[in-house]
Amino acid sequence: MASSTPFPASGSRSKKPLGKMAGWLRQVLSKKPKEMPLSQETTSSDAPPQCSDDPPSPGLSSAAPAESPTAPPPALEGASGSSSGGGATSSSSSGRWSRDYDVCLCHSEEDLAAVQELVAYLEDSPASLRCFLQLRDSAPGGAIVSELCQALDSSHCRVLFITPGFLRDPWCRYQMLQALSQAPGAEGRTIPLLAASLARAAYPAELRFMYFVDGRGPDQGFRQVKEAILRYLQNLS
Repeated sequence: MASSTPFPASGSRSKKPLGKMAGWLRQVLSKKPKEMPLSQETTSSDAPPQCSDDPPSPGLSSAAPAESPTAPPPALEGASGSSSGGGATSSSSSGRWSRDYDVCLCHSEEDLAAVQELVAYLEDSPASLRCFLQLRDSAPGGAIVSELCQALDSSHCRVLFITPGFLRDPWCRYQMLQALSQAPGAEGRTIPLLAASLARAAYPAELRFMYFVDGRGPDQGFRQVKEAILRYLQNLS
């Protein structure tokens, strides 16, 4: 009796589940290509950049300053400031006021009275020339040679007051050579003033390559000395 009971064929039972499984796989496979671009976009847009903490490459770092107009080099900033800031600023930085004194007087100690007259004439002029007089303006306690070198370096011009005492004094000769060594070939910066008591033949051989102011005039050559200093200062601006 049991053997006579008919069983349904295995194919009729499995067809329905297999058909459902195939349909489900088709849906999944059909949805996958549509979802992949969305997942790639979200991951690429939401994820932070990987090289944000890393330094830029040499190529980028070298190209960035050239393309940025807001970061000029310091030299260009100084040049633009002097040109646009007005003539007073540029002239004061590179002209007369770039040094502490307009002229340094080199002389013998025995000619101090005559040099003081020249200093008063220059300082009382309308230009109010700033003079360095060694016995008046040197720092107390300072070394004599150091004070002289600093005074020459801090002055635009130097006047050599050449007298018989100047020629006899080894210290005056040192002053003359130091003045020439600090400004070799600087035209108009060293101004020799030959005293009236000296002949032209007594003019020092070290100064033969430059003209001197003749002190035999009515004002002892003071006016020519002043004009030479003013001419040099005007050429600075």
